[in-house]
Amino acid sequence: MPWNDTAQLDFLNPDTREAVIQTILHVARSFPIIRFDAAMTLAKKHFQRLWFPEPGKGGDIPSRAGNGLSRHDFDRAMPAEFWREVVDRVAREAPDTLLLAEAFWLLEGFFVRTLGMHRVYNSAFMHMLKDEDNAGYRQTVRNTLEFDPEVLKRFVNFMSNPDEQTAIEQFGDGDKYIGVCTLLSTLPGLPMFAHGQLEGFKEKYGMEFRRAYWNEVPNQALAARHEREIFPLLRRRHIFSGVEDFLLYDFWQEGGVNEDVFVYSNRRGDERGMVLYNNRFAQARGWVRTSVGYAVKTGQGKAIVQKQLAEGLALPNDPSAFLVFREHRSGLQYMRSCRELWEKGLYAELGAYQCQVFLDIGVIHDDPQGRWSRLASELAGRGVSSLDAALRAQELRPLVDAFKAALWLPPDAPRAERLRLYAVLLERVTPFARDRIDTASAMKDFEAAQSSQSGKAGVTTERVHAESTHVPTPSPAPEEAFLQAWRILRPLRGTAPSPSPLPSWMQEWMLAAPLAEFLQHAGWNAETSMAATALVELLLDAESRATAATSRTIAWAAILALPSAERLFGVNSFEGVRWCRKESFAAAVDGAVAVLRADGISVPDPSAMRAAAEECGYRWDRLLESLSEISG
Repeated sequence: MPWNDTAQLDFLNPDTREAVIQTILHVARSFPIIRFDAAMTLAKKHFQRLWFPEPGKGGDIPSRAGNGLSRHDFDRAMPAEFWREVVDRVAREAPDTLLLAEAFWLLEGFFVRTLGMHRVYNSAFMHMLKDEDNAGYRQTVRNTLEFDPEVLKRFVNFMSNPDEQTAIEQFGDGDKYIGVCTLLSTLPGLPMFAHGQLEGFKEKYGMEFRRAYWNEVPNQALAARHEREIFPLLRRRHIFSGVEDFLLYDFWQEGGVNEDVFVYSNRRGDERGMVLYNNRFAQARGWVRTSVGYAVKTGQGKAIVQKQLAEGLALPNDPSAFLVFREHRSGLQYMRSCRELWEKGLYAELGAYQCQVFLDIGVIHDDPQGRWSRLASELAGRGVSSLDAALRAQELRPLVDAFKAALWLPPDAPRAERLRLYAVLLERVTPFARDRIDTASAMKDFEAAQSSQSGKAGVTTERVHAESTHVPTPSPAPEEAFLQAWRILRPLRGTAPSPSPLPSWMQEWMLAAPLAEFLQHAGWNAETSMAATALVELLLDAESRATAATSRTIAWAAILALPSAERLFGVNSFEGVRWCRKESFAAAVDGAVAVLRADGISVPDPSAMRAAAEECGYRWDRLLESLSEISG
């Protein structure tokens, strides 16, 4: 039956066609975009099938069999495609109007290639990816690329619309949904999100609905994944929306192409992006090297060409060059040899419905010292949170290893061995110190610490943790570990980088992490170990500044202004206001007082510090203001 809410017009009548075209032009003069609902029903072959079926074929609507027309008579009544007339007339009489067609029944390509529609809904995207007809959809994209890549820009990709089940019903709310949504967000053309899709609503909305009938609440987990994994890609649509540099690649696995894996790259200026997605509940392991064919216009028509992955990413064929990129979801950075990418391609492993997006793609060249080559060899394809940090760690490894050797030495080790390892540590420190190191003075301080500082600092550690309400009182073994670390690090404060807005020198030399690991191994939990490490950083920084000054006094305001203070006191933000953790406050204050006074540095009475914190309700900015008025 015909739709009962839609006027049924006889488009074989030229006056009818002209009347509809005039209506379209009238709308076009008032609005820059027009959407044509169910436009495929007016394509000639479907209009005849539905309303004037050829005799003997019956047609798809039994009630219309008696209205059949031969193909000759039908073509005489409707000589041209109606939508071709519309597109041409709008171009002449209402230019700069964007025409968007809803065309199902796999007519998307016909509407943009033959009929000239500016945009067309790409139902193949939704149906084929939902059904995991991956080979079929890859073939659809391949056919489009071989005809004219510009056509891809005209597709409006979507995962649901009011005529279909909701996106969450079709794709779920797990990795498959996120994977297909990633394709939606990074393929050329226009991404379209359905009503309720971001919230994960399950109710199918009709266009006649005035309100929702189901009392649904947003799927918070799905909304969070949109925020984390999809929205950042939409903010970088400029990388993916064009077709000039878009390439679709084959994923070769065990001698054949794995059609379930979609791999493509795109560029905009110097910015590059690459997407890999496995739309199947199965593992995929293989190589990406060569693109599928795409059309390039020539003087004699067009030619079908292919490119290698390295060409698509504009990589130099240089043994000293490395591709660096960040994987969007994990946040990890990777590096690959450009020469290897030219010769072999990119190896990838993808789990079921796993998606990877490579962004922040760049090229670096090895330096004369071969540092990047060594790092690439060391990583062997692994990702790291920061390549720059990994390179810095590689440079600092001799220093860190010497620190670990001195730190993990058993307490009953011979004195000579302890001094030897400390001398090695000072030697390793030298290349990284900003000022000349007084090795003799540092060794003297270390020797003195072996005999005199153990008892004094022991009280410090005991008080720091015994008075803390959020961690248990440690056993003597961790306390001794803390003292051992303090004796090793304290003499280094004079060799460290000069005070600056940079993080503490322990962070700069990457000594904080191995110290926290050492304390955790000794028996403290991770939180306590990190707090103790932060206390060491704070006090060493405070001592360095007090030693550099003429006075041996340091104010609380100066201590809390140090870069490492915020981590120790647990400074955090809530509703635009910065606070410190009350639970850690007393322990940190008492520990700082005990250690600094043991080293002959005066600090104000901690009771004034506690009173100031209580008065301002542990609000960090107000505490800093009030402490500036407390003298030592």
